Parts: sequence; structure tokens; C-alpha cells
Amino acid sequence: MESSFSSTSRWLLQILILTSLLTVRAQLPGTWELLVPNAGISSMHTAVTRFNTVVLLDRTNIGPSRKMLPKGHCRYDPYDVVLKKDCYAHSVVFDPQTNKIRPLMILTDTWCSSGQFLPDGTLLQTGGDLDGFKKIRKFQPCEPDGFCDWVELRDVELYNGRWYATNQILPDGTVIIVGGRGTNTVEYYPPRKSKNGAVELKFLADVEDKQMDNLYPYVHLLPNGHLFIFANNKAVMYDHEGNEVIREYPALSGGPRNYPSAGSSVMLALEGDYSTAVIVICGGAQYGAFIQRSTDTPAHGSCGRIVATDPKPGWEMEDMPFGRIMGDMVLLPTGDSLIINGAQAGTQGFEMASNPCLYPLLYRPDQPVGLRFMTLNPGTIPRMYHSTANLLPDGRVLIAGSNPHYLYKFAAEFPTELRIEAFSPEYLSPDRANVRPVIEGIPETVRYGEAFEVFVSVSLPVVGIVEVNLGNAPFATHSISQGQRLVKLTVTPSVPDNGRYRIKCTAPPNGAVAPPGYYMAFAVNQGVPSIARWVHLVP
Repeated sequence: MESSFSSTSRWLLQILILTSLLTVRAQLPGTWELLVPNAGISSMHTAVTRFNTVVLLDRTNIGPSRKMLPKGHCRYDPYDVVLKKDCYAHSVVFDPQTNKIRPLMILTDTWCSSGQFLPDGTLLQTGGDLDGFKKIRKFQPCEPDGFCDWVELRDVELYNGRWYATNQILPDGTVIIVGGRGTNTVEYYPPRKSKNGAVELKFLADVEDKQMDNLYPYVHLLPNGHLFIFANNKAVMYDHEGNEVIREYPALSGGPRNYPSAGSSVMLALEGDYSTAVIVICGGAQYGAFIQRSTDTPAHGSCGRIVATDPKPGWEMEDMPFGRIMGDMVLLPTGDSLIINGAQAGTQGFEMASNPCLYPLLYRPDQPVGLRFMTLNPGTIPRMYHSTANLLPDGRVLIAGSNPHYLYKFAAEFPTELRIEAFSPEYLSPDRANVRPVIEGIPETVRYGEAFEVFVSVSLPVVGIVEVNLGNAPFATHSISQGQRLVKLTVTPSVPDNGRYRIKCTAPPNGAVAPPGYYMAFAVNQGVPSIARWVHLVP
């Protein structure tokens, strides 16, 4: 009788715990949706194009994917140890409007490579391993029903091979390529005539330790035109024109923060007179976890925040609710940041992490220390090593990838992940639909400093300022969104105009504030963003 009662009690307790967990989850902000059950590839690198399509890219020497190339399109590589004749796709283009996927053909190895959009909207993609080490590739995007594909450049290559490097577009529209494994230099695309190939950046060598920790450096273009470059636990302000370190920042406590111990980094939205740039770096693995191949060493939960443009900058520290490595920090149209993906223990590398961090966090920069983090509705799919997160023009965040294995492996605790999801922040909840603006009119092209008008419609009367914010499309890989940027425009209060509202805006003043290129223009009303319209910002 006692045994029966005990069994019944345990069963009721389990039901109660499960009900409580489901209730708590239902009360947390944000919603998840599965977009595609099988994308065919696991995306190591992801970028959103100005045609609202998404380019997903894995590495080539990974063996069979789950997506075939069109008949007659195969890659032949006598040095590929898995497939010398490879008829599988290792890159695809995804249309979030229809959830259709089209295979793309990539020829050289893109493992742990880097990328950035050029001013004309072309995706520049650089480096990788093996035959991709010095390669430069381009993807010129097209309409969702088009047939654009990767082009591997033959007339130019990288001066130094680049593996685990970072790209950042500069004020003049050229791209600087920083670092890489065993490559403590920078170079440019297009190559600078005044520079003899690559230029040494001694800082990268100085911060390298026994497990590297200087790979995929965090690179942010400051509004003064210089670069904030962070690697391991240190940062410098770098004058790329004079090839000179002009400031050394205080070290960030809490251990290494870059690959293979990476947390993530973001430069907060530029606003006002655009003279102030604030950098936030969150999470990371403990030093030694990579060397020891420790999967259960707890990750850091600390974040450092610094005003990079301050004359006497210092790090302001705070803690996330969870320790996290391999998280992705995504700038939302509102100026908040979403921290998503990753694990709570271990390090980067194949099968070297555990305890997936399923709870996203909202980082609210305008709140005081201690109140900046909000825990959001958890996902159900572990997104570990080689996961990505990208803002979509409709305000959702696309989640793809996760392959902590050398090849595709589906019978594992954390299997190769082919599913694509979208996370909708709370601003997209149905109870806010009445204040969500719709952009009815906006110029397709604007010039620096130009005054222009934006017309929006809103179901309920507008109260307060409607922001117009420009967000670019970064290249997301390995917990770093290369080139990520949000610029809040100077606007006047909206004025009723024939059933709509007219907002007078002023474009960014120069390329240091917003490099030339295509931006998602969001109207934001009471913290709720519109669906973006793409605007081409030109000199």
C-alpha cells in the first residue's frame, strides 16, 4: 500500500513540475516557429540579402549534405578525403516568404571563413581552409525567383591566407580583413595601392595565448573612423589609414572572450550626434577548457561594457542570468540586443560543449545595471557550435545551424541541425499589432546628410516620437556578426498627412557613422518596429 502511494505521489509530483515549467515558459516573452524542417545543410555562416533572401553557407569538405546540386553540377576535388566527386550542395539560398530553398554551388573550402556586404549589395566572402585559404568569392544576390550563384574570383586572391578572420566595411566602402589563425596582419579588399599586400598588426600576436584566443577578433567601426579591435581579453583603437594603434584599452576581466573561448560582442546603436560608441561583450569559456577538451567547465556569465570613444574609458561589469559560450548578439530595430544560442559549459570546437543554453536574453541598454537583462521564452532545439542568428526585415530573428561534429552526424546527443527557426521578440506579439507602423513611403536611395521624408500608417493614433532606424545586414558566423550596425536617425515629431504620418529625417552624416551600402529602414513606434524597407545609402 505504501509503495503504491509513493509511486502515485511521485507521478503527481512530476505532473505538477511539468505543469509549472510549461506555465513559466508560456509567461516568458517571445515566440518560436519552425520555418523549415530540413534546409539540406547546416549553416555555419548566414547573411540576409537586400532581396529579403538568406544565404546559408557550410564548408565544402564535409561529405554528403542533405541537398543535391542540380543535375550535372558537381564539384571535383582530388584532394577531398571524403568526396572527390561531390554532387551535394554546401550553400543554399532561403526565401522566408515562401520557405523555399535553392541550392548554390561553392567550389573551394569555406570552413571558418569571413564575409561582409559591399556597398552595391554584393556579399564578399573570404578565406577558409585548404584550397579556400586565400580565396575571394562573391555572391551578387537576386530576386527570390532568380538564379544568382557564387562566383570565385580568379584575378585576385588574399595576400595572406585567412582562417578564422573578421571582415569590416570601412567609411569609403572598402573592406578590412583582420587576423586569422597564424596570420597577425590586416589587408583590404579591393587591395590598397598604397599598401604592399598585408600589414602587420602586432597587437594580434601580443594577445595570442597557448590556445590562441585571438581568432575571429571583434572589430567595430567607430564613428570617428577608427576601429575598435578586441581579441582575447584586450582591445585597441586602430587607425587603419596610418596603420597605428592610437589607444590601448584596459583589459576586460573574466578570461578570454574570442575563439575558441568566444562569447559575443555588439556595438550599441549610434544616435544623437553620433560621437559616442558603446561596446558590449558578453560570455565566454574559461581559459584551459579548450586545451583540456573539457565539456563541463562552466561558461562565463559576465558582460563588459565600455564607452570606446570616452577619453578615459573603463569597463562596466554586470552578469547575465546564465553563463554562456557561443551566444549570438543580434541588434534589434529598437536598439535592444538579443542574446541567443550557445551552451552553458565547455568551449568552442568539435564536441567540446554541453548543457545548451535554450533561454534567449534581451539586453536593454537604457536600463540601469542589474535590470538590463530579461529572460525570454526558451527554444527546444540546442544550437551549439556553428550556429547563427540574423535579424530579418520583418523583425524576427532567423536561427540556423549547429553542427558540433567534424562531419554530419545525426545520431548524437547534439546532432547536426538542419532545421531553420524564427524567434519573434515580444514586440511582434498580437497585443501590439495596433501600434505597429507600416512604412507607406520612403526613398530607395539617400545621400549622406540628406533630409528626406518617411510616411507611415498606424492603426492607433501616434503618441510620441516615431523613430526611423537603419540596420545593416551582417555576416554571422562563430558568434560574431561581422559588420553589424544600427543607426538611429535624427527625426522630427510625426505630422498627420492624409491618413498617414509624415516624419522628417536626416541621413547619417558620413561613412564613419554608416558605411555606404544597403540598410533595413525600420519605423519604430512605442518600441514596435515596422517591416523594414531597404534603403541604399550612398556618398
